[in-house]
Amino acid sequence: MTVSDWHKTLKQLESKPAVKARFLKHCKPKERKFGIAAQKCTRCGRFGAHIKKYGLHLCRHCFREIAVELGFKKYL
Repeated sequence: MTVSDWHKTLKQLESKPAVKARFLKHCKPKERKFGIAAQKCTRCGRFGAHIKKYGLHLCRHCFREIAVELGFKKYL
């Protein structure tokens, strides 16, 4: 079950508190302390290709889009 599927299911169970509590107990994805799913991009929410150096916390795709605005230059 992906994270988005988990949130969709949780929204559907808002009207049924007993079923929601059981779902949260048994089906909630565990919190990650390390690995690829531990960090996500603050801009788009992607998990993979995460750049956390200098406190950026961006994926490589978002970094390429806004690198010039942040002051990074590409040297040859």
